[in-house]
Amino acid sequence: MNAAQLFKIASALVLPGWLLLIIFPRWQWTDKIITGVIVALLAAAYIYCIAQVFTPGTMKSFGTLDGVMKLFTNETAVLAGWIHYLAFDLMTGLFETKNAQKHNIHHLLVIPCLFLTFMFGPAGLLLYLIIRVFVIKKYFAANY
Repeated sequence: MNAAQLFKIASALVLPGWLLLIIFPRWQWTDKIITGVIVALLAAAYIYCIAQVFTPGTMKSFGTLDGVMKLFTNETAVLAGWIHYLAFDLMTGLFETKNAQKHNIHHLLVIPCLFLTFMFGPAGLLLYLIIRVFVIKKYFAANY
């Protein structure tokens, strides 16, 4: 399987997870499918990519912006980064959904956060944290 094929598969793989978070946020299988299937498969794909790209000297590349830019001239390294984004953004969406349920934040308020998290990662998380402050009236929520 080449990088372009894995990119398409990984990108398609997350879509059911996002739909579950939006449409069936309280279904007992939503978090199990997301963490136990989708994110686990993404993690395996990530490790597969990393194993092809990283060498003992690669870790030095993370110390400077130039080093990271050089690392990301490799197609497989970019794919690993993309899969990393997909997995962590989906886990962030799961956090937002479960945390909102814990704090009785209406799901309709969470949906825009999920969309932003899907598209722009940290921007969606920030929106969720801002909404949470206004709804629960405190910045730090116990036990997140």
